[in-house]
Amino acid sequence: MQNPRNYRFSKQVPEGDNRERHVCNDCGWIHYVNPQIVVGAVITAGERILLCRRAIEPRLGFWTIPAGYMEERETSEAGAMREAQEEACADIRIDALLAVYNIPRISQVQLIYRATLASPDFSAGPESLEVRLFHWDEIPWNELAFPSVHWALQQHRSVTGRDSFPAFSNPPGELGNY
Repeated sequence: MQNPRNYRFSKQVPEGDNRERHVCNDCGWIHYVNPQIVVGAVITAGERILLCRRAIEPRLGFWTIPAGYMEERETSEAGAMREAQEEACADIRIDALLAVYNIPRISQVQLIYRATLASPDFSAGPESLEVRLFHWDEIPWNELAFPSVHWALQQHRSVTGRDSFPAFSNPPGELGNY
């Protein structure tokens, strides 16, 4: 936790709360630590899916959909578009919210969209070693970076050709542990 003014914090349960928080011993200010929001997209070009090989940890060298942390003052759609640009130098058109995943082990909520490439141009950005379009039977399933990438790809396939559908969530019993 950053402490720019040298406040003295301790963990305690604030009055009216039910869990420990970092509380300033001098003024009582409460530093809340909340889940982080990840935004991304399953991006298609025709019948192929765009995947990026990660150039960063965690899961360096594994394949993923373009996704990352949402920035302040950014909509989730704009964040997913930015992540596609940063990781795959790709301009995308978002079609629908595909899924909302909860990964409590790492305090994440993931908003994953369904999108298409707006132009045929893409290339590896600084966080990707390689970017490729895969036909379904070419996806390197054993080299996917995270459980939620598996879920998103499977759920995306289940709604291919449908204009509307309810957003998915974690598959039953799945919390993203690996």
